[in-house]
Amino acid sequence: MSRRVLVLAHTGREESLKAAWEACAQLHASGIIPVMQKSELGDMEGFFGRLEQPVEILHDHIQLPDVELVMVLGGDGTILRAAELVREVDVPLLGVNLGHVGFLAESERADLAQTVEWIASREYTVEERMTIDVQVWVRGHKIWHTWALNEAAIEKGNRERMLEVVTEVDERPLTSFGCDGVVLATPTGSTAYAFSAGGPVVWPEVEALLIVPISAHALFAKPLVVSPRSRLAVEVLNRTDAQGVLWCDGRRSVDLPPGARVEVTRSATPVRLARTHQTPFSARLVRKFELPIHGWRGPVPQSEAVNTGPVPIVRTPRPMTPPSAQHPAAASDEESEPPTEK
Repeated sequence: MSRRVLVLAHTGREESLKAAWEACAQLHASGIIPVMQKSELGDMEGFFGRLEQPVEILHDHIQLPDVELVMVLGGDGTILRAAELVREVDVPLLGVNLGHVGFLAESERADLAQTVEWIASREYTVEERMTIDVQVWVRGHKIWHTWALNEAAIEKGNRERMLEVVTEVDERPLTSFGCDGVVLATPTGSTAYAFSAGGPVVWPEVEALLIVPISAHALFAKPLVVSPRSRLAVEVLNRTDAQGVLWCDGRRSVDLPPGARVEVTRSATPVRLARTHQTPFSARLVRKFELPIHGWRGPVPQSEAVNTGPVPIVRTPRPMTPPSAQHPAAASDEESEPPTEK
């Protein structure tokens, strides 16, 4: 059976069109059938002309479950858009960064040909990233239900009005405060919006949920890392008539009137990311954020095995001393006695 790879690109950018053109040609040369969405293929052919190699159109020639992999050409926003497309069909994503940071991407634009070779030889692994389930309630009625890979961000709707909220963990209120918003994030999202708001960086393999206030007007409104089994909630209080808005991954939004309640739990459906490098997350942090590491000497070289058994105790014998040395006073008394007459 022929192998097929879906190529997704941000076709509003010339660089993305060029990368998609090259990816389709290189996939075809490797014996893999490239697949594109009809609109994106039309944009690419409108820019370059008709492709020499055949490209199948998604939903016309092939269905998404029959695709082996999705190759995403763009930044994190393009990868998040691709995640919306494939999350329900269990197809992994492999991102090639054409943006700025590109934290979700696996390789860079310069490595495009090498990435295609790795795909062709199946030299990649797949890891699962936690997602969150998001519900919005207003006056006891559920008005919205969605999901997010990075975060659900509650933000103030009006620039001039502070949002009054109360946070909750496991159906228990935690604290209330005025703020610009609250970010409820996954470990994957810890390096996105939550990071910009001052939250901690959480390694992707850590199972946890984050609560990160945005510009909170309170003494105790610190970022929190909680159990992945917890139920998080943020309520927009009725103290003022300030409106809020909920954004999920910066792509889907809904208005939050006073009294609205946002509930977040771990979702049962993850997003699958393809990895061609077994790079430690710490190395990814250094590379993506260009962190200064000058002066690093590395781990201490391992020496030969040393016997760690009981250490023998060597007792040094004490020299014997004459009584005069032990009792100077007695010695002086003896010396002061007059000689005995014979």
